[in-house]
This record gives sequence, structure tokens and C-alpha cells, in this order.
Amino acid sequence: MTSDELTSVCPVTGQPDFYVARIEYHPRKLCLESKSLKIYLSRFRNEGVFAETLAVQIKKDVAAALKVDKSAVTVTLAQKPRGGIRINATA
Repeated sequence: MTSDELTSVCPVTGQPDFYVARIEYHPRKLCLESKSLKIYLSRFRNEGVFAETLAVQIKKDVAAALKVDKSAVTVTLAQKPRGGIRINATA
């Protein structure tokens, strides 16, 4: 699943950070519902968090929701460039 609507706030500068989030897993008994995922991702809009920490948090939450081991989920956040720097964080 891919969403380009993930936004958080830089904990240092307070500036908004915009991401393309990609969540990969192999569906088993449970799967993610797209509207629920959109609502979940929107909760980070006002959170001050670094990309790496955010990727790990999403991975943990998705694995818990799917009732699978964290190793079965991959989360990649591609931060849209701000100040000419592009960041990709994968957990």
C-alpha cells in the first residue's frame, strides 16, 4: 500500500515534513483496510518525529494490527525534499 498523504512535524525546526509511505506485507488472515490506514496515517500530522522513528512506529503498529511478526512488514518513508535534502527511511 502506498500513500503520499503522510505528514508530520520536524521535532527540531517545527517545519512540516511530507512523506510517501509504502507499507509492504503478505496478507494472511488479516489485511489493512485502506480508509482505516488513511485515518491512522493522518494522526501523525501534528507529531514532532524524525523519519526513522516514524517508520519504526508505523511498522510496529501495522504488525500488531495484522497480528504478525514485525519482520513480515516493511515500511518505507520517502521524505519529500525540504532544503534540498531527500531522506528515505526503511524499517
